[in-house]
Amino acid sequence: MAPDHTAETADYIGIRRLQNAYADVVTRRSWAELEPLFEPDCPVELDLRDRGVLTFSGPGEIGEFIGRSIEVFEFFRFEIVNTTVEIGLRGDPDLAGARMYMCELRRGADDGEWSQMHGLYVDRMRRGPDGWRFAHRRYHSVGRQAADSQVFDWPSIDWHDVG
Repeated sequence: MAPDHTAETADYIGIRRLQNAYADVVTRRSWAELEPLFEPDCPVELDLRDRGVLTFSGPGEIGEFIGRSIEVFEFFRFEIVNTTVEIGLRGDPDLAGARMYMCELRRGADDGEWSQMHGLYVDRMRRGPDGWRFAHRRYHSVGRQAADSQVFDWPSIDWHDVG
């Protein structure tokens, strides 16, 4: 008889809902809606390559930073390109890891120029009474497509290295 994967499937769907909710909140610039997606003191590390690694704590700080950063765009859309999830890290059924490949599509408000930014989130998520939440996030820029396009070295990090 085949194993019952119902619980694993439910967890996977819960994690994908979390990732999708994040993409939706950022696209709509609805920063107050970040709070239930993160543990209150969730570390968020952003490796933007040209500015080094910036570190934030919790949904308020990261929402404020992203909000300021994307004010310059009249059009902005956060897209999840692909994701991979591992549930039960370290034998803990309430701990999961994920790699989320993403792309930002945007158009500058001042110059009307279109650009894309490609990146990788390496996440640790924890399940609590209200479902899955981000417990630790690391972001790495991997490329930018604009007038001065850039490609960066691929980060050698996995969810086992986060948190």
